[in-house]
Amino acid sequence: MTGQVRTVDGRVAGRRGQATRLKLLECLGDMLGSAPYRDVRVIDVARKAGTSPATFYQYFPDVEGAVLELADAMAKEGGGLTDLVAGRSWAGKAGWQTAEELADGFLSFWRKHDAILRVVDLAAAEGDKRFAKIRMRLLTPVTGSLTTSIEELQAKGRVDRGASAAALAGSLVTMLSAVAGRQKGFSAWGAKQADIKPSLALLVHLGVTGRKPTR
Repeated sequence: MTGQVRTVDGRVAGRRGQATRLKLLECLGDMLGSAPYRDVRVIDVARKAGTSPATFYQYFPDVEGAVLELADAMAKEGGGLTDLVAGRSWAGKAGWQTAEELADGFLSFWRKHDAILRVVDLAAAEGDKRFAKIRMRLLTPVTGSLTTSIEELQAKGRVDRGASAAALAGSLVTMLSAVAGRQKGFSAWGAKQADIKPSLALLVHLGVTGRKPTR
């Protein structure tokens, strides 16, 4: 969200303008963590940032436009999730480590970006294609890498070749994101927070390899 940025009317923002814009986004992100998305108003974001609504409108058309900026930055950071799969081994103890790190990566990423991810999910579910595309940008690369991993295991005869690698990978990534987005609710079912990661890792390992992990 830094570098060369432009105002709504197309002017290149100077260093001070970029700092103001970043401050507005940071304040908006904080507010999304404590207030319903649709209750956040421009005047409240501007006041929290120590500036005016007029200044806000220099950089964003509305609150939704600013939220899209936050979501876009979040999706770019989410590209790192692919590194938890690409080129990683699923054999023996290394396979269990891969499953653990993938589960931990999703859980940690969702905890860090919980507020904006909730908005993305809500807007996407309501049919907003802009937010749906951001969600796809976040999950498609890691799904693709996981598909490749499963296909490689199938080629070696270690996984049933009759199974759809893409469907398996898509199901596992959907599970990872769903569990990661509902971590706080597990306590209502009598599950401890410390048990979520190993349980999720076990399911991922079984889903990818079809075998119990070697620990």
